[in-house]
Amino acid sequence: MTASQTLAQFCMDQQLSAIPHEVKEMAKAVIVDTVGVATYGSQFAWSQSIAKYASSVGSHGKSRVFGLNNVRLQAPFAGLANGSFTHAFEQDSLRKPGAGVHPGATIVAPAFAVAEEVGATGSELLHAVIIACEVMFRIGAASLHTSEKKGFHAPGLTGPYGSAVAAGILMKLNAQQITAALGIAGSMSSGLLAFTKAQQGADVKRLHLGRAAEAGIVAARLAQEGLDGPENILDGHFGFLESYCGQSNPELLTKDLGTAWETNKICLKAFPCHVTSHTSIESLRLLMQEQAFDASEVSKIDIEVSDKVLSHHVIRQPNDIKQAQYSLPFCVAWALYRDPYQPENMNASILSDASITKMSQAITLTPFITPNKKSSAWSSLLRITLQSGKVLERWSDEFTGSPSKPLSGDGLKNRFFQLTGQGNIANKELWWESLNHIDQVQDLTLLPDLIYLQKS
Repeated sequence: MTASQTLAQFCMDQQLSAIPHEVKEMAKAVIVDTVGVATYGSQFAWSQSIAKYASSVGSHGKSRVFGLNNVRLQAPFAGLANGSFTHAFEQDSLRKPGAGVHPGATIVAPAFAVAEEVGATGSELLHAVIIACEVMFRIGAASLHTSEKKGFHAPGLTGPYGSAVAAGILMKLNAQQITAALGIAGSMSSGLLAFTKAQQGADVKRLHLGRAAEAGIVAARLAQEGLDGPENILDGHFGFLESYCGQSNPELLTKDLGTAWETNKICLKAFPCHVTSHTSIESLRLLMQEQAFDASEVSKIDIEVSDKVLSHHVIRQPNDIKQAQYSLPFCVAWALYRDPYQPENMNASILSDASITKMSQAITLTPFITPNKKSSAWSSLLRITLQSGKVLERWSDEFTGSPSKPLSGDGLKNRFFQLTGQGNIANKELWWESLNHIDQVQDLTLLPDLIYLQKS
């Protein structure tokens, strides 16, 4: 059996009742988080452009679009919109350690759309999300996250597989059809990192994950209609690993299926920026709180970072918010002058803020040189020199929302209520309770619309 066939059989064999409680709880958390970040993401101009397109070609469906009132689309186009909304402001979930996978945008968003279309229960949605995470995370892990070294945007490559599995399970495809759906999804992978080196056009980054969500639904639908796809799409000659990845480990595609739960590695973000900035930002804010200093007292900031940061995430003077969110030095400078826990503080005014720009250009970045530190792409050693000459230092490989530092129940609820804007509190409470007990929800379509309203 190929890896795709083994994974497809796993999809058939694994029942929700046999999945450990903590895995289900993590999956519920990412469903909550995804609804929140998608609702928040609906407000932006780039999201509205995608929503207008999706509505114009995908109307007369049953699947909602988060943040919008009384909009129901055909599932592929709802997946396109909701996947794009989820990634619209750099707040969506991922895996730790990083593997180029975003479960909220490319699994939860399309799964919710399909679940509403086919009339699935909340427990069926939860099951599909977990199994899709188990498959997609292994695909990402097997890639050794090397596709981005070639210039691909990894979630646009891995996402169609996760979406296809989630959709296929909800559509009750058999193992042969899910194998075909994976094979079809492999020819629908896309996404280039050109936006990181361009003067404009970073809007397209949001589309990559929406397109992946849509592609997986289309792949599952085509498989259901009898279209076939290569069974060796993952580990075969000219398959995903060989074609997109500079290095890979095919054994990770199926390793420990059903015993080691990849879903437990889901990571929820704390700040509206690329994850490589999170440890530095949290370290900065913790030091500011512990040592009681503010931006005016900072003389110099030095950060030891990974090679990935140095090659992909150094945009000292970004042209737009999307590039700003992708840049570690700019995001750290932003967090020094603005509260990073309030996503609305990531706005156009920061691009012309002289203090932020000056600090962004002054921050020194070096590859890891401090011995005896276990480093990853997200790790950082932050060193702050104050005007007084005092030097403060903090090493971090985790942040709140990481698997080893999960958001508490109150923390997750506060974030959900913050992200869903100024809308009806009763609706928010209903959604919060429903999503936390998703396995007891019989009809997802009966939930009211969550409409995003900005602060007045």
